[in-house]
Amino acid sequence: MPDIRKLVYLREESFAEAGRAAPRPIIRAVALILIGNPYAGRYQADLSPLVEIGPKLSAQVAPELVKLLGGPAVSYGKGAIVGAAGELEHAAAILHPALGRPLREAIGGGAAIIPSSAKMGGPGSALDLPLGHKDDVWSRGHFDAITVSLGDGPRPDEILVVIGLADGGRLLHRIGEGAPR
Repeated sequence: MPDIRKLVYLREESFAEAGRAAPRPIIRAVALILIGNPYAGRYQADLSPLVEIGPKLSAQVAPELVKLLGGPAVSYGKGAIVGAAGELEHAAAILHPALGRPLREAIGGGAAIIPSSAKMGGPGSALDLPLGHKDDVWSRGHFDAITVSLGDGPRPDEILVVIGLADGGRLLHRIGEGAPR
């Protein structure tokens, strides 16, 4: 298991948009996992140890995210902020090859890609975590994001890994569905 310095869970419940109540609240649950970066400050050709971290983190937080959601997950997303002594490839190694499997298992499926975002940043940097429908990549009403940050991370030798779930799309979405025309 990676060296975790901090683990934070957030639960957001939205009731209204533009002065109008939604038919039902939308709940979003996010895990922020602050880990040490074993390759901070140096180039490493083989990033397979970071690839192995992704599913371990996902398996650890996914059950709690499902509990926080309190119902079926409809949307999901993943992201990371790499501290200044690291590189974006460190985030890619954690996020892309294997992180999704345990998350999909925890929510009972997910045919669509898991939208992601990664960037370099320091303590308090904000990440716009993209969210998309778990089964329909073209469900425009589910194109969404939640902005998150952690006041004391990532430090230069850390990576902030973020995983999120939602039980619906944007409140009061009205732009249509389906593949592009």
